[in-house]
Amino acid sequence: MSFEQWLIAGILFFTLVLFIWGRYRHDLVASIALGLCVLTGLVTAESAFSGFSHPAVITVAAVLVISDALRRSGVVDIVAQKLMPYTEHPFNHIMILTLVVTVASAFMNNVGALALMLPVALATCAKHNRSPAMILMPLAFGSILGGMTTAIGTPPNIIIAMMRAEVSGEPFSMFDFSPVGVAIAITGLLFVTLIGWRLIPADRLKRSAPEQLFAIDDYLTEVIITEGSELAGQTIDAVEGLEDSNIEVVGLAHRHGRTISLSNNRFLQAGDILLLQADPSEIELLLDKNDFELVTSADKKFAELTKDDLVLVEGVIKKGSTLEGRDVPYLRRQSGSSLALVGLARQGHRIRRRLRRQTFQAGDILLLQGGADNVEEQLSDLGMIPLATRDLKLGQPKKVAIALAVFTLAIGLGVAKILPLAIAFLLAVMVYLLLDILPIRNLYDAIDWPIIILLAAMIPVGSTLQSTGLTEVIATQVLGLTEGLPIYLILGLVLVVTMFLSDIINNAATAVVMAPLAYGIATGLGVNPDPFFMAVAVGASCAFLTPIGHQSNTLVLGPGGYEFGDYWRMGLPLEVIITLLGVPLILFIWPL
Repeated sequence: MSFEQWLIAGILFFTLVLFIWGRYRHDLVASIALGLCVLTGLVTAESAFSGFSHPAVITVAAVLVISDALRRSGVVDIVAQKLMPYTEHPFNHIMILTLVVTVASAFMNNVGALALMLPVALATCAKHNRSPAMILMPLAFGSILGGMTTAIGTPPNIIIAMMRAEVSGEPFSMFDFSPVGVAIAITGLLFVTLIGWRLIPADRLKRSAPEQLFAIDDYLTEVIITEGSELAGQTIDAVEGLEDSNIEVVGLAHRHGRTISLSNNRFLQAGDILLLQADPSEIELLLDKNDFELVTSADKKFAELTKDDLVLVEGVIKKGSTLEGRDVPYLRRQSGSSLALVGLARQGHRIRRRLRRQTFQAGDILLLQGGADNVEEQLSDLGMIPLATRDLKLGQPKKVAIALAVFTLAIGLGVAKILPLAIAFLLAVMVYLLLDILPIRNLYDAIDWPIIILLAAMIPVGSTLQSTGLTEVIATQVLGLTEGLPIYLILGLVLVVTMFLSDIINNAATAVVMAPLAYGIATGLGVNPDPFFMAVAVGASCAFLTPIGHQSNTLVLGPGGYEFGDYWRMGLPLEVIITLLGVPLILFIWPL
């Protein structure tokens, strides 16, 4: 290997280590990799930002905006309302909601499709007194499965389509992914509906859905003993309603003091802060019976939880949210002190420290209090999905029809090759803006900028694999190790390795790294590279083993009450099934 090849290999290895470590956000890691390539001369300064003009990046951004427009028009909400009456039986409940998410994910951002249906799923769980754990993991997996069925369903497919254009002059079309993707999606849907959800640990499935839509008994909430309270000088046993509730006192602190454990013989004082783990509805009853007031993140006291201009809303922190890795003071600054943190729930372990000392994580559920007129917009700005009860917002019938017609026309122009998909989708966005289906002030809200930066940075880095000849070197090594093996086993190896990487790093980054390698292997074998491209596309969309492999998995971690190790129970057999079905199917649809 040449010096340049060793150099890019070292940079890529370092980049993969940073991706797996997870200490830094994936867009920052990709930017570091690009910076190193520029500093070492592997990427010229003039081409460092060429990724931003790449059709794959433009298409991903346009699809995200179109997804937001379809959401605002009420398309998915109408479908959800029509299907709601058919969720009485558990099988129908899982099948119908997962089917809606799977189909929606084929044509819009899969995380966006899941976010649309998440409140619906939680509401129906509460209605039928079922555990959210039964529904939410199948729902997340369905959003991932649906994404692999079309060229715009997920960023890896868009990347693969464009990379194929670079080597053959012709990208994969909109529905070239469908023969393989739809078969896998249907099989996966049947698996998670009939068998998969039964593999979730029994204690998760036994939890019934409370009024707040999900298991929130692990919320950490703080109340302060008011001046002149009759509780001053008494022990914790004097608190009314505590013995007959599910509230647990986990600690005591002064307003600016450290937390200490609370023994039964310790006397309470005015100004003491009790740390409680409980359902917020029970906290409200406790406030009514005792001289307590709620302590919020802004250190302000709200005398009543039901004040007309204030609402309580629950939201889950998405992966990549601005809150991830931040603390309560940051939340206060970002919201202009208009949002107060009332409670925090984190699945997998109990929280016993003060709220103001917490560092937020993806999947955390926050109970926030704020103004009724803008709290949901604030949650969106912070990168959170609201989980509070909501009425379905049915868009105006005319706008729903127009939104669908414009989207269908854009797809038709792309499929007929009248316009490139990126251009067709940009025109669709312009029409949505002109018709006020998408407000111009919200044009860029739906764009997942970390993904855009990731793609724009990794595309020039990925191109160095080929420009330095490293792709051929690795491909030659792989071919040497697999010499004598049938091609279907080599194809299966590419698929499995891509699956593995997708479970631990971002799926778009996986596609950028694996696609050139797959092409190099196919070229070395002297066969059609299309089945190898398809193997990478399928593998990059199979992040089922961990909650960190895909944003959809992270999104349901808290509301579903799952733990880290729950995902592989359903995900591992699903990935085995996909491998056994996918390899022969790819070779049948895309012969060598």
